[in-house]
Amino acid sequence: MFLLIIATAILTAGITAYYLYQPNAPRLNHFRQWMRNPASHPDWKLTAGSRCGTAPFLFPTDGFAGFLWGDSFGFRHTHQGIDVFAGTEVGITPVVAAYPGYLTRLPEWKSAVIVRVPEDPLQPGRQIWLYYTHMADPFGNSYISDDFPAGVAEMFIEAGTFLGYQGNYSGNPNNPVGVHLHFSIVEDAGNGEFKNELEISNTLDPSPYLGLPLNGYENRDQVPVCETTVE
Repeated sequence: MFLLIIATAILTAGITAYYLYQPNAPRLNHFRQWMRNPASHPDWKLTAGSRCGTAPFLFPTDGFAGFLWGDSFGFRHTHQGIDVFAGTEVGITPVVAAYPGYLTRLPEWKSAVIVRVPEDPLQPGRQIWLYYTHMADPFGNSYISDDFPAGVAEMFIEAGTFLGYQGNYSGNPNNPVGVHLHFSIVEDAGNGEFKNELEISNTLDPSPYLGLPLNGYENRDQVPVCETTVE
């Protein structure tokens, strides 16, 4: 028993040290400050439908981009998109399409849609997919727009189209995630389908598409905001 207690203490200390001293801790501290009181840092908030300079994508929702592509969520999980937290309750903060394309919502999807973009604006000739999720409450009650019922496939939408609202659905009613939108750019599988969005190797860095420092490998301490925003 004594050895088990010692081993547990060592493991706990290691995990604590991992999170306290990870390279992106300064940026995550800004995020924690904003989540405690979003109204105190309005300059850290990004706006749905805004465009940063000449970037091809619109920003898809309001809030703070708290977790970035490449951020570590543990020893074996690297974040494969961006998480944008509005600091509001569920079902309030709108989500809009970042770019035109063909929207699909699989029959089993309660909180997610994916949009096929036939022509990558940054690499012509390549097809990509834009994935939006967590648009439901903890019990799977969807906040996705009624225009996109479960099972809809290949419906063309324009940039800025209303998709739904931020939610906190995780698949487990007893363990809801914080209210946010998860947005990622997924590679094409080459057969008219998209690759597994859960693997970072199947996704692309959203930074150049949105004109923001959204790469967790490179952005260790900077709040991801745009200084040349156009609405």
